Amino acid sequence: MTQLLWLRSDLRVADNTALAAAMNAGPTVALYLITPAQWLAHDDAACKIDFQLRNLGVLSTRLAELNVPLLIRRVEHWQAAPAQIVDLCRQYQIDTLHINDEYGVNEQRRDEATAEALRNTPTRLQRHLDQLLFAPGSVKTLAGDCFKVFSQFRKVCYLRLSHSLPRCLPVPAPQAWIPVPSDPVPTAVADFASPSDVLRGRWPAGEEAAHKRLASFAEHGLAEYQQRRDFPAQSGTSRLSPYLVAGVISPRQCLHAALAMNQGELDSGNPGVVTWINELLWREFYKHILHGYPRVSMGRAFRSQTEALPWRHAPDELAAWQQGRTGFPIIDAAMRQLLATGWMHNRLRMIVAMFLSKNLLIDWREGERWFMRHLIDGDLAANNGGWQWSASTGTDSVPYFRLFNPLSQSAKFDPHGDFLRQWLPELAHLSNRDIHDPRASSGLFGTPGYPLPIVDLTTSRERALSAFRNLGERL
Repeated sequence: MTQLLWLRSDLRVADNTALAAAMNAGPTVALYLITPAQWLAHDDAACKIDFQLRNLGVLSTRLAELNVPLLIRRVEHWQAAPAQIVDLCRQYQIDTLHINDEYGVNEQRRDEATAEALRNTPTRLQRHLDQLLFAPGSVKTLAGDCFKVFSQFRKVCYLRLSHSLPRCLPVPAPQAWIPVPSDPVPTAVADFASPSDVLRGRWPAGEEAAHKRLASFAEHGLAEYQQRRDFPAQSGTSRLSPYLVAGVISPRQCLHAALAMNQGELDSGNPGVVTWINELLWREFYKHILHGYPRVSMGRAFRSQTEALPWRHAPDELAAWQQGRTGFPIIDAAMRQLLATGWMHNRLRMIVAMFLSKNLLIDWREGERWFMRHLIDGDLAANNGGWQWSASTGTDSVPYFRLFNPLSQSAKFDPHGDFLRQWLPELAHLSNRDIHDPRASSGLFGTPGYPLPIVDLTTSRERALSAFRNLGERL
């Protein structure tokens, strides 16, 4: 009874729910679909696709050690996936197709279409919970609704985890050899430019690299995470997000590593560990929101009344923000970090998002799209959740009247200007005070080689507050 494992965002052999179930049920063949047009439609970054392919190459070797052949097929769009799956199931006489669930609208439609296509065939579809600790829809309010407030969601998660901690599955034992040849994993796909060797070097592929990073963070960074996580010049965060997005490491593995450092405590003990577990639960929360409120994955605001905000069409200001030439050093350094590394420090993501959506009053969707096109850890739920939080259009979002001041944020979280000097060498000569606000020391014409501010912070703040206040009772 041959099993087919359709790999998507679960590129690992350890603690892979669908892989374990498939190999336990019978001889297993794995499949990965190359879908370039779908990736483009979802604004997936070239560095993200490259990272997926590199991880897939490592996974192919790991699967070969388990005698699991890996098939590679190409379809442009997910609409063509069901027919391709049916053909493969017929060709290899598949008893069961195993998939780990994904939660966006398009992902759900793809899997429902696949289930329908298999309905009149001998193959059945078995879906598994894998990229989350709890199945969406299983964590509900007393009224039976999806939680809209994170603190309440977290409380229920803590209670459930304290009673039943999800276990991590071991790597399955190798199966008997089966006469199905594996396909070579492509190293590049047209329309997705290969990133620099420097960027690739920052993000080594494979489970071993992911677990090495997790172990190092657990040993050297986790205890001080709460104190260090907001300082972009420090190595205060785990930088595991690309591995979680690609499924090279699981949230269960991350949770168990954190608990091991905290004597099994979830919400007490070391503050750094507790804070990091909260971040894992924020990731969980946004996935549940994505499933419970499908409009957020369709370009819609969670708070529908904010759709009436008078977003500005300001292409020159948008381009300045995108390219890191706004005249505000912390904004520009953050955007340059994104372009060069495919990643941005989380504190900076909030600062630049609030600057675009409030100080510039440019639609948050422009920023969401730009991030997805450049992030190696681009994830629809987390990216959308973060942008809507910053823009005050989302669930449990920051109050509309709260605007981060980029100058004070810079001075507070990069006090010596180390991060600014790394990404803005034209300002490296300035003092620790002046580097945060070059115009304050250089006068009307600014610092040579660095742009003047594109907006006045006080005026733009009032403009944003006025726009939100004018929504009136709809808020």
